[in-house]
Amino acid sequence: MSVDLKQLQKEVMQNKIEKGFNTTDIAFEFCRAHEELSEAFSKFSKSQPGVAEEIADVAIFLLGMCEQLGYDLESELTRKIEINKKRKYIKEKTPDGKDVFIRVKTDIDP
Repeated sequence: MSVDLKQLQKEVMQNKIEKGFNTTDIAFEFCRAHEELSEAFSKFSKSQPGVAEEIADVAIFLLGMCEQLGYDLESELTRKIEINKKRKYIKEKTPDGKDVFIRVKTDIDP
């Protein structure tokens, strides 16, 4: 089964309109998406069920925001994935032994 993100953006917006949810205050939508991501992390860090559902809520907010702003999330994702494939990184260790990746600037970077 394939997913049509363009159609999902429209469905998310239609649901927001039908339910009377916010469709104009983008700053509020950013805050709500952050809230949902925080809920996902909280459940993950406590080994509680529902992490995937919270991540889905984040995706729903992102789809709605893109529709509100006139962005095509599917195109943006595809474009950004291709950019990331071409990027070069150097892996280093933090003092506590964790991996950290530092991007090497190339001609593909703005």
